[in-house]
Amino acid sequence: MSKQVSVIGGGIGGLTAGALLAKRGYSVTVYDQAYVPGGCASTFRRHGFTFDVGATQVAGLESGGVHQQMFTELGMDVPLATPCNPACVVYLPGETTPIRVWRDSEQWRQERQQQFPGSEPFWQLMETLFAISWRFQERNPVLPPRNLWDMGQLVSAIRPDTLLTLPFTFLTVGDLLRVLRLHRDKRLRTFLDMQLKLYSQVNADETALLYAATALGISQAPQGIWHLQGSMQVLSTCLVKGLRKHGGKLRLRHGVQKIHCEDGKVTGITVGNDKTGETWRENTTAVVANVTVQNLLKLLNDPNNSFGASDLFLRGYQRRVENLPPANGAFVLYLGVDRRAIPENCPLHLQFLYDYDGVVGEKNSLFVSVSEPGDGRAPEGQATITASSFTEASQWWTNTAEEYEALKQDYVETAMQRLSQYFHLTPDTIVHQEAATPRTFARFTARESGYVGGLGQRVSTFGPFGFANRTPIKNLWLVGDCTHPGEGTAGVSYSALTAVRQMEATSL
Repeated sequence: MSKQVSVIGGGIGGLTAGALLAKRGYSVTVYDQAYVPGGCASTFRRHGFTFDVGATQVAGLESGGVHQQMFTELGMDVPLATPCNPACVVYLPGETTPIRVWRDSEQWRQERQQQFPGSEPFWQLMETLFAISWRFQERNPVLPPRNLWDMGQLVSAIRPDTLLTLPFTFLTVGDLLRVLRLHRDKRLRTFLDMQLKLYSQVNADETALLYAATALGISQAPQGIWHLQGSMQVLSTCLVKGLRKHGGKLRLRHGVQKIHCEDGKVTGITVGNDKTGETWRENTTAVVANVTVQNLLKLLNDPNNSFGASDLFLRGYQRRVENLPPANGAFVLYLGVDRRAIPENCPLHLQFLYDYDGVVGEKNSLFVSVSEPGDGRAPEGQATITASSFTEASQWWTNTAEEYEALKQDYVETAMQRLSQYFHLTPDTIVHQEAATPRTFARFTARESGYVGGLGQRVSTFGPFGFANRTPIKNLWLVGDCTHPGEGTAGVSYSALTAVRQMEATSL
């Protein structure tokens, strides 16, 4: 009889882990408290429009990419998608000529040399580090390692060129800019802050250099950023089909409330039916938790649990989580518009910063995604605009209902004013409008405080220094954007693959 595995969370990481485990012969049930699967990469519909909830672009669909590998193993076709070229168009404060991040490497080299004269030594080094890191990552190392098998996988992925990255392991992007005497280039630093905030959750001064090399290099061919045909929901829909094809189950509107342990080993979970209010215990051999590290500790906080020899490690784990810098929340404005509101030749993804003196985030910057004709997100002659900005999550939880609504309205009005500088937004062109805050994300994704994007990829939390897929509790694995290699659909899928490999190696 196959071993029972319960997967908590039907985001991309949880669905990937569930589908792969089912394919490899495990008895799998995925639980998610939401109405639809996909987590922050799901969608919702309004008046004929399909809005991507959070994630609006995908990496890893190229030949040999992580998503392509997953669907090949599941015996399924890769979802239809087109590469974004440019991957992003960035507008700095007061400028009308944007910086275009081209997919073609030579085109991008010419663009950056024109935009940032004298910065080529920085970009050349980043490209070298990316090439080495990418080859290393393709050999499926386990980071951070937690036992001899993990260490063996890590060592077997190392080659002589991998060692060339060691001197850069403890550096940030800001450190490199200072070494190269580029730290006074305001335009370059601002551009890097904007791009890195999207992928690493923190600015150039805080982002680990080796992580940044991948984040800044992933947009160029043969990799690239992809625009899914239909919507982001297509990705989770395909994974659900793969899960069910191989005998796995998905239970939506079923939230896991507790993880049960005896003597430091997983024994079961408490499940709640969000529709009926009924709760019950399910015995299980193992748990894969596609949640934040904060949520994981809450699930383990049961006075009936016994952790045995794992108690000391769990206490250290808890202290580390409690000492993490606050994660980001997101404010998102969703607009369904007449196509006349979209400028001619508008790129699919844009980034705007409005004031050099402000931070990248809050009301000073917006990351904007626009649907293209025929991509399934809007009726003919119409389009969707999704504009998001990182925001301090705590400020959305400390006020009264009236203060919350006033804060939300202030963000909406500011975003509309900013967007109207580029888009033609009038009562005649706006068909639908609504907004989401960290409270919205907390309600629909169950993520602690509405956090999005995982942990900031600082030196202390990336790669070998981050949170492992293995947890202090036996047969409890963590997947998702709090683990290596970080946020994004490709990142969480790689995290899931690592956990599946570990489970098989454990003979679970």
